[in-house]
Amino acid sequence: MKPVSPWLKAVNTVLTPAIAGRRKKVDRLLDRAVREAEDRTGSTAHGEEAFIEDMRVLLAGYADIHGLTLTGWVAVQHEIADRLENRLRIRKLHALNPEIADEPISRPIVITGAPRTGTTMLQRLLAVPATHRSPLMHELMHADLEGGDHLRRAERATDFLAKALPAFGAVYDMHPQQPDADVWVLPHGVGHLVRAQPPGYVQWMLERDYTADYRYLKQTLQVLQHGRPRRRWVIRAAAHLWNLGALVKTFPDAQILWTHREPAEALASLCSMTETASGMNTSELDPREIGRTWLGLFATGLDRARAARARMPAYAVVDVPYRDLTDHARERLPQLFEHLGAPWGRTEADALETALANRPTDHKYDLARYGLTESEVDRALADYRRAFGELL
Repeated sequence: MKPVSPWLKAVNTVLTPAIAGRRKKVDRLLDRAVREAEDRTGSTAHGEEAFIEDMRVLLAGYADIHGLTLTGWVAVQHEIADRLENRLRIRKLHALNPEIADEPISRPIVITGAPRTGTTMLQRLLAVPATHRSPLMHELMHADLEGGDHLRRAERATDFLAKALPAFGAVYDMHPQQPDADVWVLPHGVGHLVRAQPPGYVQWMLERDYTADYRYLKQTLQVLQHGRPRRRWVIRAAAHLWNLGALVKTFPDAQILWTHREPAEALASLCSMTETASGMNTSELDPREIGRTWLGLFATGLDRARAARARMPAYAVVDVPYRDLTDHARERLPQLFEHLGAPWGRTEADALETALANRPTDHKYDLARYGLTESEVDRALADYRRAFGELL
């Protein structure tokens, strides 16, 4: 199966020249997105200057991508507009309903780990008990006290992606009414790099202070919880691994589940996912550059996470080997649920069987395609392997 639909390739081939000179349009496009967000929400962007300036960095980074396609340029504009709208809506809801700020987000279960280590499956299983709740994809994209047309908007977005990138479904199961990652709320981080590699963005992203982003995530969860039964939140994002320190400032009583998988396998899978997803955004992909970028990011993220963990109490983090979500899942997952104080019964067991039966089997990947060898990965991640080798 071709990673990019033939019709999309044809559209980009014919129309991409129309976006020449895009770097000069960044400020005008962002100003328009801010005005449209204000109109949709009936709120003002005053006070959100830092958030807007950070969006400018992302848009400018896309503008500088060599080989950027028309669909990539249009998609990032839509994403930034949606993120601005969501930001202004959350702020307005908190202003109109001050009691939302008192909603407790108590003892959330936070799932993280290097990408492609089973975090999606684990979140969806932990969302099954009636005492738990995970935010659904459409809720994260368009958080509100009421549904409105937000679900339909998310469905249109995922339908387009499925048509544009038919191969992506074999890599990642994305559904508007399923639990999904916090990157839909967190405005910046490694999540953006799965779809494109904007020049200059990686270093800028790594140097940011993410404290305000996690406050925003908490505000979003408070909106989703307000007026609804209070249950224990189960949230996840591989991106948390790079910013555990900022996360625990906002969620000091979080129970963190850190998933682990053989790094070379996880890295190869992620590089393949990046190559597939980036096909919509750029016509000039360099698999070796993808490999070098993600190997460096893996090393940085794992080092940062280990350093942050050393400052936490031992009970705050639970290690979850990938094999406990696959080969040993029937034995180990009930034990994990018990450790977390979560119920395990027929409903949870049935959900596990469904998850195991539906695991994708047609996603093929090869580390060598991305200019990497297993020994090179092992050398770059030697400290991580020494610390967690028995879990891999």
